[in-house]
This record gives sequence, C-alpha cells and structure tokens, in this order.
Amino acid sequence: MSKKSPEHQFEVELKALERRLDDLVGVVDVLKEENRSLKQRQDALTGERAQLLQKNEQVRARVEGMITRLKAMEQG
Repeated sequence: MSKKSPEHQFEVELKALERRLDDLVGVVDVLKEENRSLKQRQDALTGERAQLLQKNEQVRARVEGMITRLKAMEQG
C-alpha cells in the first residue's frame, strides 16, 4: 500500500474546492436571474395595481354621483 503525499492530498482538496466554487458561481448566476425576473414582475404588478386603484376611484366617484342624483330626484 502506498501512502499519498501531502502535496497530492492538497491537490485533491484544491480541485474539490474549485468544483465547489464553480457550483456556487452557477447558483449565484441562477439566483441573480431569478431576482431580476422577480423585480420585473413586481414592477409590472405595481403598475397594474396603480391602474386598478385609479379605475376603482373613478367608479366610486361615478357611483357617488349617481346616488346623489337619485337622492335629488327623490326629494324633487
């Protein structure tokens, strides 16, 4: 049986560390893309929400106007 030299063991560990770092870089790239996509989706949803709030306000104002006119018709 031959023992492996400390230099060989160091090389093996270094290669394993390099592979692990490559894996982590890949994960970071995936997470960056996912984060970019989620921010884009959030921006779209924020814009959609603002439009819906504006439409809701317009409808509320119209309904209040109708109620006011109906009350005026009842009294007149």
